[in-house]
Amino acid sequence: MPHEAISVFDMFKIGVGPSSSHTLGPWRAAQRFILSLSQKNKLTDVQRVQVLLYGSLAKTGKGHGTDIAIQLGLSGDDPVTFDVNKIGLKINSINESKKLILNGAHLIHFDPQQDIDFLFSESLPYHPNAVTFLASLVNGENTAETYYSVGGGFVKKEGEDLSGNSAVQLPFPINTANDLLHWCMMTGMGIHEIVMENENAWRPEAETKNGVLNIWKTMSECIYRGCHTKGLLPGGLEVKRRAADLNKKLINDKHYTDYQSWIKIIGEGGNDFRYILDWVSCFALAVNEENASFGRVVTAPTNGAAGVIPAVLQYYIIFCGGDKTEKIIQFLLTASEVGSIFKKGATISAAMGGCQAEIGVSSAMAAAALTECSGGTQRQALMAAEIAMEHHLGMTCDPIGGLVQVPCIERNTMGAIKAITASQLALQSTPDFAKVSLDAVIKTMWETALDMNSKYKETSDGGLAVHIPISLSEC
Repeated sequence: MPHEAISVFDMFKIGVGPSSSHTLGPWRAAQRFILSLSQKNKLTDVQRVQVLLYGSLAKTGKGHGTDIAIQLGLSGDDPVTFDVNKIGLKINSINESKKLILNGAHLIHFDPQQDIDFLFSESLPYHPNAVTFLASLVNGENTAETYYSVGGGFVKKEGEDLSGNSAVQLPFPINTANDLLHWCMMTGMGIHEIVMENENAWRPEAETKNGVLNIWKTMSECIYRGCHTKGLLPGGLEVKRRAADLNKKLINDKHYTDYQSWIKIIGEGGNDFRYILDWVSCFALAVNEENASFGRVVTAPTNGAAGVIPAVLQYYIIFCGGDKTEKIIQFLLTASEVGSIFKKGATISAAMGGCQAEIGVSSAMAAAALTECSGGTQRQALMAAEIAMEHHLGMTCDPIGGLVQVPCIERNTMGAIKAITASQLALQSTPDFAKVSLDAVIKTMWETALDMNSKYKETSDGGLAVHIPISLSEC
């Protein structure tokens, strides 16, 4: 059976908030369009670029900064390296000058108010997150390309055959949880070891390890930054950041100078249940407050769910003795494989499946990783992932004002706690007696997604989004 080869670095992408589907994906799509123009030697012939946003990208695009991301992508800026502190300056400059430098090389007239069109009532059939780029050339010709942001920062061009990625021949091809378990049982290897063998088909093992540790470095820096930044989140909802105040309260005036001394103090605070619970919540809040502020985060597997895995891994490091390089790598490799199975069998896009596809999947990923790192068997790890998702089934995506703030930020705390609970349940259980398999719950999740009313799929047309009175003065 054909398989889609998905790397750990596909599931965990370094980028900018607040949304992998609505910010990172459109940013990448704009970059790809510019690259396409360059490859056709048409970039310097462009007079005008128009952008058409469809479906969910249109309905929640302002709140997610889709228009901002597209302008940065057209400018040739990269979400991995662009200084997030300069986003406002860059966008204000384009707005005021009505000029944009395509790929940093070709100046064109560009008015975001006129050239980015939010088509609120139109949607393309392939996926709710669609964007079309139309370039007018000096010779009177037009060239257009349509892209779909399919979740987690993954982007598909209309008409594109994705089988090219599957041309990588993995020693252990995996489409389902049963495939993964088969290889584990046949080889006796752990989930993370199977993943590493597959990663070796792309690059040397040392390179993979360094890359995974860089992913954790970005995550941990995001936690630390979020725990020390106060103020209101942008967008007009006037949501107050809470992580910094909670951190200050829990630290209780103890002195530290950097991340390492900070986590040392946290660990010395004991193992009281409420104390640990507060810290897990604090870690998750910190990441997603950073995400909501156009900060640098890692898709895990999406931006909207970016706080769950870092919070659970930080919990494991501080309170479970997981502060070892090999354990951090093990955690993230295991998590990535579970996420890729969800992507292949269902979706990781809230616009397709509601919040079960984001917080639910991230919770399942974290639960499996924590279980394997805690000494659980491969079957217990997959059982933990199943438990976590089973209790997120049907969760809607109804962001107020189209912003990744309410209820998104708090949902990351709940997803992290559910992951830890699911792991504990699996570690204390015998998978032989489990009634529901991970593959069964993935199938159920996908069927639930298909049945879910579109107004609960990241459109802000239902749920909390229509029942909370707001005034978005800044949007």
